[in-house]
This record gives sequence, C-alpha cells and structure tokens, in this order.
Amino acid sequence: MQFKILYKSGGEEMYAGQIIRYKVNVLPFVPVTWVTEITHVQEPHYFVDEQRFGPYALWHHQHSFKEVEGGVEMTDEVNYAIPLGFLGRLANALFVGREVNRIFDHRFTILNDYFSSINTIRKTA
Repeated sequence: MQFKILYKSGGEEMYAGQIIRYKVNVLPFVPVTWVTEITHVQEPHYFVDEQRFGPYALWHHQHSFKEVEGGVEMTDEVNYAIPLGFLGRLANALFVGREVNRIFDHRFTILNDYFSSINTIRKTA
C-alpha cells in the first residue's frame, strides 16, 4: 500500500488525540489520504488508532504489548468495515481482506528481521 507518513501532530511522542496523516495506495496507482487518531495510550500495555478520514467505513486497531519470557509479545486487534454495502463486502472477500493480512504479514517480517539479532519473534494468528 506504500504507506507514507505526511504529518504527525505534536511530534514523535505518541499521545491520545494525536493525528497522523498518511498517503496510501488502496489500489495500484490510486493514492488516497488516510487520517488516523491515536485515541487511547496506556504505556507500555497498548495503544489504539482509529480512522478519522480514509478508505474504510470503520478502522479500529488496538496494538497490545505483553512482557513474556525472553521478550515482548505484540498483538494486533483490527476491526474494519468497507464502504459501499454489498460492493464493499464483495471487494473485501475478493481482495481487501487479503491485502489487510498482507500488510500485517509484511510488518511481522520487518519486525522479525529488525529484532532477530536481539530475540526471535513468534507469529500467532
């Protein structure tokens, strides 16, 4: 999706109410603006981002962190809905759902590569 962060309110430190604006490609060569708000932060346990403007009818993403033996377990809980009723549900079944999974698979790979020298990351479904 070629995420590109365009703007973060308040700088780099995360806080409830922070607005982040991205440019993403929902389809090849179809860029859209996506604006999310960090709605909850409880360091070091979790934070939540929710879409304020963008390609989804609903986007709620909770990132949770739990200390485990030998490292930290990170869990994503994503609830989303596609606009356009039946057409949106069909698009989700045909490609959007796979694309959302691909995004998180890619993030897993990046994090695993980054932290592999420190510890092994285990992927749980």
